[in-house]
Amino acid sequence: MVEDSWSPPEVLVTVDLVILTLREAQLQVLLVERGVEPYRGARALPGGFLNNAREDILDAAHRELREEADLDGAQLHLEQLGTYGAPSRDPRGRVISVAYLAIAPGLPEPVAGTDAAEAGWVPVEELLTGWSKLAFDHRQILTDGVERARSKLEHSALATAFCGGTFTIAELQQVYEAVWGVELDPRNFYRKIQAVPGFVEPAGTDRRTTGGRPARLFRAGPRTVLHPPLVRPDRTTSEGER
Repeated sequence: MVEDSWSPPEVLVTVDLVILTLREAQLQVLLVERGVEPYRGARALPGGFLNNAREDILDAAHRELREEADLDGAQLHLEQLGTYGAPSRDPRGRVISVAYLAIAPGLPEPVAGTDAAEAGWVPVEELLTGWSKLAFDHRQILTDGVERARSKLEHSALATAFCGGTFTIAELQQVYEAVWGVELDPRNFYRKIQAVPGFVEPAGTDRRTTGGRPARLFRAGPRTVLHPPLVRPDRTTSEGER
């Protein structure tokens, strides 16, 4: 009888966090500057290794967010984005990362800590369309996170969370344009909004605008899942051509 000499491979586990918000009418992501090797000095998503073998993965995500950017993960809804485990993704060995996503309004300026030299908000378009590089495979993780965020705006009422208690349709449109990265035709957008029962409701008051007639105000309606969904236009095709 041949003795079975197989043993499981040594695998390390990390967490990475895609934290998105709207600032200055742009979709922005939280990045840190790595203060340690590998990729020292490079920008990266916040995250790190599990603290010990008994630490829960979600707890590790909350801890890393607090340690690297001084943000309270308990105040955010972190949802699992995906698992990344390409053999060559980390020069320190076989490292599998569990990535989490959060999309929230009004997030404060982060404060760097532990192995992060800097922490700050960076426009997503600068990272996805420019030559900016991120450590490890964080560009792919960010791309996946942004795609998830864009999809959530198609199927949920998340966009209203980035508006005030009352808002104009133009302000809601600005949220969609910032997240989707496209320009929308105002008339088509208004028609699509009105076609989703319970998405937004009239607030009963108007807001004065400079040099024009008052703009109608709305508030978030009771519906959280949009049916029909607001399908985003193709980025290569303007709405007017659709």
